[in-house]
Order: sequence, then structure tokens, then C-alpha cells
Amino acid sequence: MKILDRYLLKSFLITFTTVFVILFFIFVLQVVWLFISELAGKDLDIFMILKFLLFKMPSIIPLVLPLSVLLASIMTFGSLAENYEFAAMKSSGISLQRAMRSLTVFILLLSIVAFFFANNVIPFAEYKFINFRRNIAQVKPAMAIAEGQFSEVGSYNIKVEKKSGENGKYLSGVTIHKKSTLGSASNTVIKAKKGELVSSEDSNTLKLILKDGNYYEDIVPKKFEERNKLPFAKSEFQRYVINIDLSKLNSSSLEEEKITNTNTMLNVGELKYTLDSLQKNYKKDIISYTENINQRANMTAVDINRDSVAPTLNNTDLLRTYSKSDKSQILKVASSNVDGINFSLETSKYEMQDKQKNINQHWIALYDKFVIAYACLLMFFIGAPLGAIIRKGGLGLPIVFAILIFIIFHFINTFGKKVAQQDEISPFLGCWMSSFVLTPFAILLTKRATDDKGFSMNFDWLTNFFNRIFPDKTQPVPVASTLTPDLAIDAEEVQQYLNTLPEDSMPQTIIEEKVRPTDNRTIELITKQYHLFSLIALVSNILLIAVFFWGKPDTLTMIIMAAVIAVSLFFSVYKSQQALTTLGIRADKNIDIPLFVLLLAGFPFYFLFYGYNRLLVNQLISESNTTV
Repeated sequence: MKILDRYLLKSFLITFTTVFVILFFIFVLQVVWLFISELAGKDLDIFMILKFLLFKMPSIIPLVLPLSVLLASIMTFGSLAENYEFAAMKSSGISLQRAMRSLTVFILLLSIVAFFFANNVIPFAEYKFINFRRNIAQVKPAMAIAEGQFSEVGSYNIKVEKKSGENGKYLSGVTIHKKSTLGSASNTVIKAKKGELVSSEDSNTLKLILKDGNYYEDIVPKKFEERNKLPFAKSEFQRYVINIDLSKLNSSSLEEEKITNTNTMLNVGELKYTLDSLQKNYKKDIISYTENINQRANMTAVDINRDSVAPTLNNTDLLRTYSKSDKSQILKVASSNVDGINFSLETSKYEMQDKQKNINQHWIALYDKFVIAYACLLMFFIGAPLGAIIRKGGLGLPIVFAILIFIIFHFINTFGKKVAQQDEISPFLGCWMSSFVLTPFAILLTKRATDDKGFSMNFDWLTNFFNRIFPDKTQPVPVASTLTPDLAIDAEEVQQYLNTLPEDSMPQTIIEEKVRPTDNRTIELITKQYHLFSLIALVSNILLIAVFFWGKPDTLTMIIMAAVIAVSLFFSVYKSQQALTTLGIRADKNIDIPLFVLLLAGFPFYFLFYGYNRLLVNQLISESNTTV
């Protein structure tokens, strides 16, 4: 390893290690805050709390590692550029790509390590974490119920005023609300003066023994007019036993959906095997539900060899031969069958949707292991050139850029996975959406930093656009008498000035010298405008192709998303082609591809025109410079 590579690697490793430790500590505090309701006031010693956090820590790595790579890259290369070390490298013939070579190898190795960590360590830690929570609830059943607040345990909301005894097994002042299975408000309340928690390490059931209490239950009358009386039933008991299933307790999560699946406990091989089984069962369930509906609708015996010409139906009333009571009975049976089939269809629909969501969650868990590895590489190729461009090290401006970029990445990643989980887009697109969006940005930054062009956004074209739409009529039109030797004349205003001048009052060479600087600035502005809109059009085209092939076109979210991307695509194509046409006029050359062709073929073939137009822009710029 050369001295330069060793120096860059050492600088990066020191910064990366420091940033990683600080960010990891911050995210651990976030985990403590999220799980504070499970840890506080539940008679846990410090060893069990540390073990609890230890099993949860590996799941933090997918968030900490990409952010650490991004921030360390910006700080390292920003410090090198700020201290003019990059200037010394470039004067010695060392480019940015050469300086990034050794660190690129390190990031590739780090990505491989991140993949193996996500594939082996994180699933094992999740398995230990879930089972550890289960064991705590069995050995220390008081952990399931907090003191002085309602704790959700299975289908019950339990509140106790005070806990006492070993591991808080004796309760006093117990109030229990039993949750309704139909999603309505709770109509059952149990109050007891005393209670006791009994559990066994080899059992998934937690027994709650209540003593000296009352049982209250609201009664819903069948007649609607009697419901306003709000009747209820009350009963007393000396001893009442409630069995609580701890498997439901362990299946709860602190996420918004409060669902924890086993997909986070599986590696790639196990996920593929599970997905194969789930998809086969899904297809079998569809066939089973279809046969069940056909049997209920008496459509099991279907003659496939019957005549294709439908027989003529007799227009007589089929119920004419039956009595009124038989007719009424037949209609009731038919209506009941239709209602039953509709209910069965709705139930089957929700069951199949839940199974599809479960399959999607397994696909998301599978793709996430690869996304973590690619995110490290992506963040490096964003952070390294960005640090060289902004030329700032330390903890000031780099933190601002790093947090902004990572928030965009994390927001798109979370949004994509949520939408994919609801089966509105494919899990592949949902997991890789953030990478698809930021990869062109990484390529652009790397190219501009390598060419030493920097990265600046010029919005003069937008200001000029609105000035042309809403001109300022209060400004006087300049005349020849207002010209001074240091005044730069816009090329479009030359003809107005010449019309006010005598033919021999100003030499043509003076006019050419005044026109040239402004023309160069105008060409540069139009070129930036083209590059900006063409890049937006290219990214929009890629996203629209992805949505078209992997999305679910029958959902409202996908339709809105596709419409927004399509508007962005065609608007960007129009603006970029408009800039290209302007460059062609200045170079006195016609554009081969008309605007309407690009608008029609913008989706999905814009990426084919993108490369050709880039070459054409470079040619037009060179010709414009020679003609000016």
C-alpha cells in the first residue's frame, strides 16, 4: 500500500470510528426511549436491562452504518479539500478517482461485512430478543403489567394500583377492560380488590387470579328502541381466574402496526424456503376458496361439452306453481345463500390480503439485506465527492448535508416499504426505491467532483422566464446615449441599440467585443438549464418504467404516483428540448429530433435520446464558441 493510500485510509478510519460510536450511542438512547414502558417499573435488575438492550442493538446497525459512512466521507474529503491537500494531489497528477481508490476497496469490504451481518447476526439477535422478552414475562410476570397505568396484554387492558411480593406477583386494586372482538368499545369491565399472578417457565400461559370483585357487562337489546335504556349485568365473585396467552404478548411490537413477524429472524436461505412455502399455500388457498364458493353456489357440476348455443328460456314465472308460503320460503333461502356467499367472499378477500401482506413482508426482509450493503457504497459515492465540492471538514456543514441526505434516503425507503407491504407496488421496487432515486445523484456528484466543476444551482433561467411573462413596464428602454464603455450589452438588445445609432457612429468591432462576454454567459446558462432538466427527465423515465412494470396499477396511490412522475417527465423533456433548440439556433444548426417526437417517445425511450442529446449539446457548445 502506498503512502497516500495509507494516509487517506487512516484519516477515514479515525473519522468513521468516531462518528459510528457517537451515532450508535444516540440510536441506543432512542431504543431505550422506545422501550421505556417495558423496562421502567417492572422489577428488572441492571443485568437484565443490559441484556435486553444487547439483543436489540444489532437491529440499529442498518441505520447507523450508512449514516456513518456518509458523514465520515464528507468530513474526510471536506477536510482534505479545505486544507488544500487535494490541490497538492492534483498538482502532482493525482485525481479524485485515484484518491478514492483505496477507500472504495474498503467500502466494498464493509458492504460485504454489512450483508453478512444483516444475514446472520441480526436474525439471530432478533430471535434471542423475542425469546428473551417471552422468558422475562414468564419468570417475571409482573413485567407484563405496569403499576398505575393500563397495560395492554392480549385481549385485556389491565391496571393495578399497587404490586407487592416477590417479583410483584401480588396485586391490589385491579381494573380490567376486556376488548371487544368486533372492534367496538369495551362492554366488559372487571374490578377486584386483590389479584395474584401465577406462571410457569415451561408454559406460554400467564394465570391471573382475582379475588373479591365484581363483573360488569353491558347488554345490547335486540330491539333498537330499548337500547337507549343502556342496561347492564352485574355479578359478584370471590375468585375469578383469567388465563393470558403470552404468545400474544410476545407477538406485539412497539411499531405503529404493532405486528412482529418471524421474517426478521430468518436469513436469506430460510427466507427463500419460507417464501416458496407461503406462495404455494397462497395458490392452494385461492383454489380452495374458489371451489368453496362454487359449491355454495351449486356450480360444482359444470358440463364443459354442452352446446355453445344457449337454449331459449321459457318466459313463464318459475315460482308460479308454488304457494305463497313456499315462494316466501324460497326467496328467503335464496337471499340467505346470496348473503352467505357475499360474506364468504369478503372474508376470503381479507384473509388473502393478509396472506399477501405476509408474503410481501418476507420479500422486504429479503431485499433489505442487500439494500444495507448497497447503501454503504451509495453513501460513500455521495459523501466523498460532496466533501470535495463543499470543501468543509469538521462537524458543521458536513453534518447538515449528511442529515439532509440521510433523511431523504430514510424517508423514501420507509415510504417504499410501507407501500410495498400494502401490496400497492412490488416489494423489489419498494425496497430499492431510495437507491434508484439517489444513485443518479451520486453519479452526478462524482462526475462533477472529478471534473473539478463543483455543484451549483443557477435559477436565473426561472427568473428570466417570469420576467418574460410579467415584464416590468416601468423600466425605460435603453437608447444609444446611455451606453458607456464598461456596459455589457445583451445580444438580443443589440439590434434595438443599432436602430437608434447612425451607421457610422460606432465601429462594429466595439459591438462584437461587447456582445461576446454576454453570449458566453447566456450559452453557459442555457447549457446548465438543459443538463438540469435532462437529468430530471432521465430519473423520471426510470422511475416511471419501474412503476409501470413492478407497480400495481389498480391502486389509487400508484395512479397518483405515476401521474406525478409522468408530469415531471414530460415537463422536463419539454424544457430540456427547448434549451437544446435555443443552443441549435445560436450555433445556426437544426435539431434532428423534433420536440413532438420526444414528447411522444419520452416514455419509455427517453434514455435512448439522452445519450445522443448529450453529444449534440457538446457539439453545439463548441460550434457556438467558434461562431461568437
